[in-house]
Amino acid sequence: MDIFSIFTLFGGLAFFLYGITIMSSGLEKIAGGRLERILKKMTSNPLKSLVFGAAVTAAVQSSSAVTVMLVGLVNSGIMKLSQAIGVIMGSNVGTTITAWILSLSGIQSSNFFVRLLKPESFSPILALIGVVMIMAAKSNKRKNVGAVLIGFAILMFGMEVMKDAMAPLADMPAFTSVMTAFTNPILGVIVGTVVTAVIQSSAASIGILQALSMVGGLTYGMAVPIVMGQNIGTCISAMLSSIGVSTNAKRVAAVHVLFNVLGVIICLGAFQLGNAIFKFDFVTKSISPFGIAMVHSIFNIVTTVVLFPFTKFLERAAVLVVRDKKVKDKNVLLDERLLLAPSFAIAECVRQTVKMAEIVEFNFINSTKMLKSFHYKKADQIKNNEIKIDTYEDKLGAFLLKLSGKELSEEDNNRISQLLLTIGDYERIGDHASYILKIAEKLKESEKKLSPDAVEELKVIVHAVSEIFMMALEAYKTDNIQLAQEAEPLEAVIKKIIRKVKNRHIQRLKDGCCTAEVSFLFSDLLNDFRRIAAHCGNIATSVIQLHDTTIDKHEYNHRNKDEDLQFVSKYEDYKSRYSVSKNRSTELVHHL
Repeated sequence: MDIFSIFTLFGGLAFFLYGITIMSSGLEKIAGGRLERILKKMTSNPLKSLVFGAAVTAAVQSSSAVTVMLVGLVNSGIMKLSQAIGVIMGSNVGTTITAWILSLSGIQSSNFFVRLLKPESFSPILALIGVVMIMAAKSNKRKNVGAVLIGFAILMFGMEVMKDAMAPLADMPAFTSVMTAFTNPILGVIVGTVVTAVIQSSAASIGILQALSMVGGLTYGMAVPIVMGQNIGTCISAMLSSIGVSTNAKRVAAVHVLFNVLGVIICLGAFQLGNAIFKFDFVTKSISPFGIAMVHSIFNIVTTVVLFPFTKFLERAAVLVVRDKKVKDKNVLLDERLLLAPSFAIAECVRQTVKMAEIVEFNFINSTKMLKSFHYKKADQIKNNEIKIDTYEDKLGAFLLKLSGKELSEEDNNRISQLLLTIGDYERIGDHASYILKIAEKLKESEKKLSPDAVEELKVIVHAVSEIFMMALEAYKTDNIQLAQEAEPLEAVIKKIIRKVKNRHIQRLKDGCCTAEVSFLFSDLLNDFRRIAAHCGNIATSVIQLHDTTIDKHEYNHRNKDEDLQFVSKYEDYKSRYSVSKNRSTELVHHL
């Protein structure tokens, strides 16, 4: 074995890691937003969390990625530490799937059908199918399936390259002498830990071990401690990701380390004790890729079964290892570790947008109340909230732009586009609420009042705009397309009312019923309410577009609405409810 064999080995490892990346990315895009919805249902108790962790890890093919993602979820306040523990245990079981897939490389037979099971036989066909799907398919879902097939083929090619690079080792006496050193179980654990920590992929280190087993000279007694050490080494990713996060997020990494270290102590101790008493025959036998996959599965399943009843103990141990800080942790608005799992990241962006919308709701309701009765303390609260709203827009916008640079499913791309538009609309509503507050402040300071007619007209407008705001907010929160469709006719009624009120106002100004200063303030109020209604309409349209991506916003807003029976019916309903005639407006329940 020379230097070029080492180059080939590293090249094979590179292909292997790249294949895993492409395959896991494709699998996650196929899953889309479903992972986030499953998360809410599957972490209600430890057993469900365990199943969820195994399923997600099997999907993304990386227990390290799942654990890093958990650090981000806990750091953002989406998950509790107790929920994350079950997912961590499940991820250790889910990661065994990779070893079984790789073990197919060790199949030896001259039978055609048996040889067909070898990845080196069928992976080129999968690669061809994957390329054809990517080039020919119009559906993004099929393209993602193609990416998964290509990723698998590259992964298996990397495995073959590593196996071929290690083949010369079989004839080297020095290699045999080195292998005998691995009869020391402690050394085996250390080697497994270090190699996995360096390449930060337990799947890759398992692949290397399986490739090495095909060379010969590796026994069960040598492989068992190395496999156990690999489970400790995979904790490095979580430990690195826990730097600079909240205390609970650090505890996620601590639980991951404790779980694997305790598993190694228990299982290795039991294995060595059993071998000392019963003298297992298989310990000195050569191990195959299939045997490594079996050892990997048995170790992870036994560890999970033994420690699963002690989840509360692991939680308390993590609390003891990672002490509470004197200064209380503050939840991070958006943890960038969530970028590892775009569907979860998008779900968190939706959650934060709803929180932003609720602050906007407070500002809108209370700024309109200020027109009737001004309170300085409440005004300060609205001003402070406006700063928060701007912060939300900046943070969410920057995070979503980073997220849009990831390889995403069509569903996730559409969701990001909707979010970017929606946070802009909520921010503008917040701005108009601030403008309304300033007008209320000017009216208070100048001690001037709107005319009685203007007040009655404003009551109608405020009530209608309040309804469309609540309608748009609820439609966004619940993803309710039927409710979203009701916003458009109400917006049309509001626009018509405001045009009518403006004409009346101009006439009152001509008749000398109000001063020029108050006239300008009233006109500004009308513009603010009109713009708020328009932004609410935009939010509602975004909800509709998310359900039907073929809808063009401009064409939808400018279609012939006379032919839309549902629109006409709701329009007439709102028109009868909101009227600026004196005898009608005084009957309304209003904010002012």
